[in-house]
Amino acid sequence: MQSCDISTELVPGLPDELSLECLTRLPYTAHRVASRVCHRWRDLLQSQDFYYHRKKLGYTQKVACLVQAISGGTVNGPKIPGELPSYVVAVFESVNRCWYKLPPVPKYPIGLPSFCQLASCEGKLVVLGGWNPVSYDPVTDVFIYDFTAQQWSQGKDMPSKRSFFAVGACSGRVYIAGGHDENKNALRTAWVYDLINDEWTQLGELSKERDECEGVVIGEDEFWVVSGYGTESQGQFDGSADVYEFKSGQWRVAEGVWEPGRCPRSSAGIGKDGKLIDWAELDPVVRVGSRGITLGDLVLVTGSEYQGGPHGFYMVELKGEQNGKLKKISVPDEFSGFVQSGCCAEI
Repeated sequence: MQSCDISTELVPGLPDELSLECLTRLPYTAHRVASRVCHRWRDLLQSQDFYYHRKKLGYTQKVACLVQAISGGTVNGPKIPGELPSYVVAVFESVNRCWYKLPPVPKYPIGLPSFCQLASCEGKLVVLGGWNPVSYDPVTDVFIYDFTAQQWSQGKDMPSKRSFFAVGACSGRVYIAGGHDENKNALRTAWVYDLINDEWTQLGELSKERDECEGVVIGEDEFWVVSGYGTESQGQFDGSADVYEFKSGQWRVAEGVWEPGRCPRSSAGIGKDGKLIDWAELDPVVRVGSRGITLGDLVLVTGSEYQGGPHGFYMVELKGEQNGKLKKISVPDEFSGFVQSGCCAEI
């Protein structure tokens, strides 16, 4: 924390060490207001060192960030029956069961790009790609939400247009792989985005084309690109995965890790034993359109019992080598819409 030291005291009359401990215990929801107290508080609360300090001492919080549909109409206006849904980022705090929406991305005030992907690292949320909500053309946009400042900024565009790609994040970097280009050709390429330096670097190629694959990060060791299919085998989902090892920077292939023919999009996750799991298989009530967001020992699971059925929200505890039973949670009507994608953010 020495990089934040300046001549004035954090709190008049208190040693800086004690003042820092007090500020560390502020809930992140109070950081924006607290940043207005003085320049030193602002510099401290918005510094990456302070985030690491809070994380080390256990004062960060894991929340679920969801790209969620608002039925018809615009994000901030009246909802018109029959219109296509708009999408926003909804945030769920599992500790106090609180729901709220992030402000719209300035470039897309009517709603997020459809099918955009979410990732989170360094206490920030990253929104990547998707389709323009008006023209439905694929975009390369990258947006970053700072929870402390409660505002969006724009990052460096993705190197090329791609849709339905795998995404994951670890140690300040966001990894993307597979998907398809604007001509519907399945892709083998993979890239990594350095959030701090705002730079993209290519990671070589996957063992095969993987459209509609799913990205899963296991601990701080590996990025898995699960299943997918090639250009000439539309919808014939593969049972293998390409695995990128962070330490070695090498790819390897894992065979037989997914049920062939089953779409992994958002339903692939990591169970308590550290192995791949299909959230759709936890319970029949979430077997359609299932999504799972791991929040420590708890998982927020969403889905429907049948196509077109009501969208339910459940919590499940990961116990030992087995997963617990789904427990339905009450959700405000405005947050009961279909979840297109999501991730966990530690803030």
